[in-house]
Amino acid sequence: MILLALANEWLAARLSRPPVYSPVRARSGAALIALAWVTAVAGCSTTPPVNVENICAIFDDKRGWYRDAKKSEKRWGTPIHVQLAIIRQESSFKFNARPPRGKLLGVIPWKRPSNAYGYAQALDSTWKAYQKDTGRRFAERDDFGDAIDFVGWYTDVSARTVGISKWDPYNQYLAYHEGQGGWKRKTYLSKRWLKDTARGVRYRAEEWGQQLRACEDDLDTGWWFF
Repeated sequence: MILLALANEWLAARLSRPPVYSPVRARSGAALIALAWVTAVAGCSTTPPVNVENICAIFDDKRGWYRDAKKSEKRWGTPIHVQLAIIRQESSFKFNARPPRGKLLGVIPWKRPSNAYGYAQALDSTWKAYQKDTGRRFAERDDFGDAIDFVGWYTDVSARTVGISKWDPYNQYLAYHEGQGGWKRKTYLSKRWLKDTARGVRYRAEEWGQQLRACEDDLDTGWWFF
């Protein structure tokens, strides 16, 4: 996205000046635009992994995602399988996921319950807090690398502010859903469905942790090529 913005700035500057032909400048400008569009297209994968139930299959399908997950784990300290289990629960890896609309009178499509969006289903306000706290003002919710970094950041905040272990997917998910304040007030106790969901996240994270140990060496061998 940054490359695309730079390319647009270059093009706008060229259009605002009298045309002076230069083969070198023309080639460099065209190359910048081409690189920006290729990067933008490559970073906007719109298809979820074929198999969203196996972490090794996910990373085999989406090779660049392992690089992004590894970066987030290194930066925030939350295990890859915990971060990915939260994203799996929130969006099933759909880049443009949103909460389903409610029904007016049980029939007419109505408003959505929140403005959550993207892989991590981050709210507008929480995403802005993430951008401000990390300085990543160009981060976007429908970019997987940005989304998993957001999950890493959020779980780190939960660890620092209310003491939830980054290896505890059950309570990390409850805080992710209710907010750190809600988790501290135990608002989840009256929501049986939410506790059941959090148990599902914990089960998936534990299973994925075992799976990842079996394939991580292969992923580490060449993850930086992608």
